[in-house]
Amino acid sequence: MTDAFVPLSPHRQEHAEGVIWDDLMGLVRWTDIGASRLYAYDPTTGATTETALPARLCCFALTNEPGVLLLALEKQLARFDTRRADSLVVLEDIELDLPGTRANDGRCDRGGNLIFGTLNERGPEQVASFWRYSREGTLSRLALPKAAITNSICFSPDGETMYFTDSPTAKIMACRYDAASGEVEHIREFVQLDKGLEPDGSTVDADGFVWNAQWGGSRVQRYAPDGRVDLAIDLPARQPSCLAFVGPTLDRLVITSASKGLDAAVASAEPLNGAIFIGTPARGRGLPEARYG
Repeated sequence: MTDAFVPLSPHRQEHAEGVIWDDLMGLVRWTDIGASRLYAYDPTTGATTETALPARLCCFALTNEPGVLLLALEKQLARFDTRRADSLVVLEDIELDLPGTRANDGRCDRGGNLIFGTLNERGPEQVASFWRYSREGTLSRLALPKAAITNSICFSPDGETMYFTDSPTAKIMACRYDAASGEVEHIREFVQLDKGLEPDGSTVDADGFVWNAQWGGSRVQRYAPDGRVDLAIDLPARQPSCLAFVGPTLDRLVITSASKGLDAAVASAEPLNGAIFIGTPARGRGLPEARYG
């Protein structure tokens, strides 16, 4: 039985992204990048809380300490204890030689290293990179092609395949990946999206199927490991941005969306743009989110 996907709260975000299920805290967490806000939704109470940050929060990772996150702010990596507003500690700078870029999508690999990418805010040139912040605290560039907008970073259940994209190419790529060293090889095309769509955030379920939020397509698609389309979920929002399986059994799916760039007429006629949706898909169950360290 499939539940309808409905907004989990009245909140509407300009650019919600990076949604994660925090199993230790029992919370759904996400960011609104443009607003420099971190959000947390408690399914048991229905309450949503928000935390203001000193810079745009582009993605983040859980750690093994409950409530403590590794943040990828626009130009810095930082440690942050969500229980203390004054706890932010900067760990590393990001691409200071490229003032036109900022951090973008990211998540931990199965070995506990943060893998994230950057985005070119000044145009379509492919100057952004994919990065690895190791569990030992070392930042290094992955040997993947440069990009304009990095996205769709996720890993197969065994951690040996990494999926990623440069969103404007409309292609999700795959490669062999070694979590211990960060080495990549056998880069290949995984799927080609329909014209006019951009692959945004992705996740991999327990069966190894890739779920992708398709910006501009009002939908999420589930792809088999061979790239075949297995399932589509249509949404009343034009710009789905990211998704995560949530709940004690990881059978519910939360999908973020964005109202960024939509004109006033569209915003008025389509009030669910920017909503955070929740529902139960017809099939698929998630894997626990890997934690940094």
